[in-house]
Amino acid sequence: MARVAVVGVGYSGFNTNTPDLSWKELMYEAAVRAYEDAGINPRRDVDSFVTCAEDVWEGFAIFDEFVPDQLGAVLKPTLTVTADFLYGIATAFMHIKSGLAEIAVVEAHSKASDILTFGNVIKFAFDPVWLRPIGKGHPYYFAALEKSYYSNLRGYCEETYAEVVEKNKKNGRLNPSAPYSGSVTAEDVLNSDPAYYPLRKLEIAERADGAVVFVLASDEVARQLTDTPVWVDGIGWWSETSNYDTMSFTAEYTRKAAEMAYEMAGIEHPARQVDIAEVDDRFAFKEVQHIEALKLAKVGEVDTLLSEGYFSRDGSLPVNVSGGNLSIGNLLEATGGQKALEIVLQLRGEAGKRQVDAEVGVAQAWRYVPTASGAVAVFSR
Repeated sequence: MARVAVVGVGYSGFNTNTPDLSWKELMYEAAVRAYEDAGINPRRDVDSFVTCAEDVWEGFAIFDEFVPDQLGAVLKPTLTVTADFLYGIATAFMHIKSGLAEIAVVEAHSKASDILTFGNVIKFAFDPVWLRPIGKGHPYYFAALEKSYYSNLRGYCEETYAEVVEKNKKNGRLNPSAPYSGSVTAEDVLNSDPAYYPLRKLEIAERADGAVVFVLASDEVARQLTDTPVWVDGIGWWSETSNYDTMSFTAEYTRKAAEMAYEMAGIEHPARQVDIAEVDDRFAFKEVQHIEALKLAKVGEVDTLLSEGYFSRDGSLPVNVSGGNLSIGNLLEATGGQKALEIVLQLRGEAGKRQVDAEVGVAQAWRYVPTASGAVAVFSR
């Protein structure tokens, strides 16, 4: 079966808010840039369009009926995946692998600045009787409970998560699309008050607006379009349970998704074969949890490796060189798009001052509180 490659990428926004742009305009800007990058005409060349949107975030239903205009997809096959961008990559990947499409487009976006009652929207996903009343009514207390459980289970201390914040905020200073980057030390984090005990505000990614569009193509078409294809070698996704009180709190969703993606990509020793990773860090403890689940470090060793600089930009296995969500922001269902975008730019040698030497990269995303769902993609050049 034909390999699948990323042949074009585009993005827009990546800011704290975008009052001058609607969500349609964000999508349009990202799409135009992706089509320019790939050298294609969407009306003529694209066989399938995939948009990733959650109706709860959008405020209305049947989202795919609202996207053809700005994607150049009028009267073309279009569908919505109610999940993160990486699930959209999986869908487009299967369209191409099956022979249904030669070229497929994937889009995801965030207009989080339009959501006035963010916490209340999240609460709709909780059981209304048993879970919604917990934590003084704010869903971040559930993330705090998970952090507490995980820390006690693994023996990680607060300094570990503070070091994650320092690393990612520092990395983000080299990324022009990282509005929340800055000079924040681990000591600053530790000296700050918990917002949702034991979660500190500096450990929580603020919301951001943005859109990401990828153009994927079959092997034969990709080689006609570009000299620098980035191959999608493996893709995986998994969900644990819809009940927050029965989740593992060890990111089993990422472990299972990674095993699926690694098997497809032929990766047997991730810690040795992966050169760079972008992982979901919308809470600082989640980066540590996801590194373990991706098998990029042994269980219980992330704190030591982190302190030694192993996951730094100039370390042995750079993680979140982009600055991660802690610098770029919480992009909702476009989170995996930002992760995949950074990996593709790195593998194409187009990451500017934050460029590292890499041939194989992993992107991972989680579907946020209160889910135990996530996806993993393996890319190579």
